[in-house]
Amino acid sequence: HSAAVRDVQFNNDGTKFISCSFDRFIRLWNTESGEVLGTYTNRRVPYVVKFYPKDDNFFAAGCSDNKIVAYDSTTGEITQEYNHHLAPVNTITFVEDHGMKMITSSDDKKILVWEWDIGVPIKYISDPTMHSMPVISLHPSGGYFAGQSLDNQIMVYQGRDRFAVQRKKRFRGHQVSGYACDIAFSPDGQFICSGDGNGKLCVWEWKRHKLLQKYRAHDKGPTVGCVWHPVLPSTVFTCGWDGIIKMWQ
Repeated sequence: HSAAVRDVQFNNDGTKFISCSFDRFIRLWNTESGEVLGTYTNRRVPYVVKFYPKDDNFFAAGCSDNKIVAYDSTTGEITQEYNHHLAPVNTITFVEDHGMKMITSSDDKKILVWEWDIGVPIKYISDPTMHSMPVISLHPSGGYFAGQSLDNQIMVYQGRDRFAVQRKKRFRGHQVSGYACDIAFSPDGQFICSGDGNGKLCVWEWKRHKLLQKYRAHDKGPTVGCVWHPVLPSTVFTCGWDGIIKMWQ
């Protein structure tokens, strides 16, 4: 890549990974050897890239021209375009609901739900009070997904059936307006944590929506990334604009 890398994702077995960059190219890499297996572009900046969970040969990229494009990595051809957003696409999330569905969010403050390989959304989630959601994270049970809403709260939606907003499940107490701070669930689904625009790390209880902890994690800017350790209990990693990665217990 000749410019900053925006997103990276491994395929299902970890043998390959895909990266997208502000140089407008998407590259497919071999994890072990580090060689480039394929290069793809539609001359737009890809903001997010995700493998299709049921077939590693397909991946979807959300672009700056408001479209999500699906590529076949073996031929390099664009197999489908999903073009209903009115602003650049921020996130792509796959959920299991009578087959694979794709949830996308954008700067146009909407969330759209798509069937894979059908270019018309099956559901619009849109509401005059909604704000843009630059980060969406799926609950480990698969039954819910949480979106980092830029009015300083985390909104929760059903991950299947009606995709209805869960008005009682809202997580507040952090300041994120203007920053795309990550949301992370603990592997058992009991806790949810998020970064904060003032450099804090917040942890809530999933069932009772109670703010349990608020740490001063980073200086000089926001805590942008947080990841829960997949095996060790109550271990969280955070990173911020100060260029430091920290481990919390």
